[in-house]
Amino acid sequence: MTEIKLHPSLDRGLSPAATNFAGGTLQCLCPTDKVEIAIDAQTLHNHACGCSKCWKPEGAKFAVIAVVPRANVSVTANAEKLAIVDDTAVIQRHACKACHAHLYGRIENKDHAFYGLDFVHTELSPQTGWSAPGFAAFVSSIIESGTPPENMKAIRARLRSIGLEPYDCLSPDLMDVLATQVAKLKGTAKSN
Repeated sequence: MTEIKLHPSLDRGLSPAATNFAGGTLQCLCPTDKVEIAIDAQTLHNHACGCSKCWKPEGAKFAVIAVVPRANVSVTANAEKLAIVDDTAVIQRHACKACHAHLYGRIENKDHAFYGLDFVHTELSPQTGWSAPGFAAFVSSIIESGTPPENMKAIRARLRSIGLEPYDCLSPDLMDVLATQVAKLKGTAKSN
């Protein structure tokens, strides 16, 4: 059986985060006049994402995406080339108008549990040392993008073989954060 291809950075194997890594830059895929984003921190909650909204490189079944505090993200070159992909989405994904690569996604709803975190694609970075993916999210969603349902068992097995537990939502820890925020907003949150 041919090895299942997930995403170029996943297919090469996961690399651990570099000790004391303090960030780097992301660049769009344009040959010149690249949009550049500076990230002044290590990323968190890096994961493979199968949702149909996240940007994926050509031929990839999954995106690889992490979060970083929004205060640590700044556009440093060619900001005029950025546009929001879908202004009705919870995550406002900022993509290059020329090459269509997503550079960062931002949540503007201050009541959202992930407000203050920006979503970034570290595969667009020339630096190495970013946090490694730790799980796979929204795995079943790749069916919406054209993956035959009968391939899902093998895809989940492939994800597990490289150390990524597949979920059809976010990881349990992140789902707990989301549910806790909803409980706080409803006034039903309980503390120990």
